[in-house]
Amino acid sequence: MTDMTKLNPQLEQDLWDLSCYIYENPELGHEEFKSAEAHCKLLEKYGFTVERNYLGLATGFRAEYVKGAGGATVSYLAEYDALPKVGHGCGHNILGTVSTGAAIHLAQNLGDSTGRVVVIGTPAEETDGAKVKYAAEGAFDDVDVALIGHPFYRYERSGQSLAIRALRFTFHGKAAHAVSAREQGINALDACILTFNAIGLLRQQLLPSAYVHGIIKDGGTAANTIPDLAVAEFYVRAETLTYLNEVRARVEECARGGAAAAGARLEIEEFEAGNDNLVTNETLMDILETNWRKVGIENIIPALPAAGSSDIGNVSHVCPAIHPYYSIQAPGEEYPTHTEEFRETTLREPARQALWQNACAMAMTGKDIMDSPQLLAEIKAEFEKAMETA
Repeated sequence: MTDMTKLNPQLEQDLWDLSCYIYENPELGHEEFKSAEAHCKLLEKYGFTVERNYLGLATGFRAEYVKGAGGATVSYLAEYDALPKVGHGCGHNILGTVSTGAAIHLAQNLGDSTGRVVVIGTPAEETDGAKVKYAAEGAFDDVDVALIGHPFYRYERSGQSLAIRALRFTFHGKAAHAVSAREQGINALDACILTFNAIGLLRQQLLPSAYVHGIIKDGGTAANTIPDLAVAEFYVRAETLTYLNEVRARVEECARGGAAAAGARLEIEEFEAGNDNLVTNETLMDILETNWRKVGIENIIPALPAAGSSDIGNVSHVCPAIHPYYSIQAPGEEYPTHTEEFRETTLREPARQALWQNACAMAMTGKDIMDSPQLLAEIKAEFEKAMETA
């Protein structure tokens, strides 16, 4: 049996070179042309067939390595977008490289296994999240499992993320002089403020795991004029899509009530792509944790309560998926993501070691699934049951 706990030296160097190259060439979402091409070229070097401009996204791609007929399809998701000013302060230079490395390592060690190894390059995670589009347009319909891990300062099991919808309320009134013709005006800002007040009262009736938070984007131009336009934007979040839809409906009713009270006309739209909640497949996560330990990873903590939203949630509603965290920092360091300090940790020795270990562990997880139809059946059974209440 092949020992998959180590990468071959050439692949080790290629992966580190890829991560460093992407670090040195930070690109914002949907502008990751150099980064995406670097991933594609490395995958092609190791025998993958690559489709660029995947599903119409210029910096997206899908790479496949197929062996034999039948078998499981294991996918690894790669992110490689950077942040404004901070560059790779979220470590996506490491993140995407781990996924590409895991796929290559698995392809090199398939042995008697048959199946498909897939890498899907998913642009713009920091903004509109390509996984939302990809999940909606069938990118994961033929995938059995999807794996992605995120650099951090500790090892943490995959848990939950919150479902989110981004709502924009535009209130249309009628402008008038605030003194000489006030009776002729319809105050759009009044409608907006009434909406905020109604939502504030609504919060006491929501589950603690639901969140509604917003801002006024436009509230008028002069203090002596009754505003004819006001715009508010809200994020609505919840642990499940079912409850999110319930909360969303009530928030929209708050806006309708505010508009009716002020006599304004209301438009409702989504101003960003919404994320579904992440439904972690615990069976799949258990396999990865076992393989983490095989490559020398200890001090793995349970998943913590959801603290945000991510486009991986949309993937997890189509196929079994996980999104754990792994440390790229030295013991005692706890630099948070989206900082310059975190960005610099991606170049240090602990990050290099984490890259190799996680590429191995994720590849080993794919091999376990390909080698055991029973294991894959358990993963899928859990997925089907979870979707009943997602």
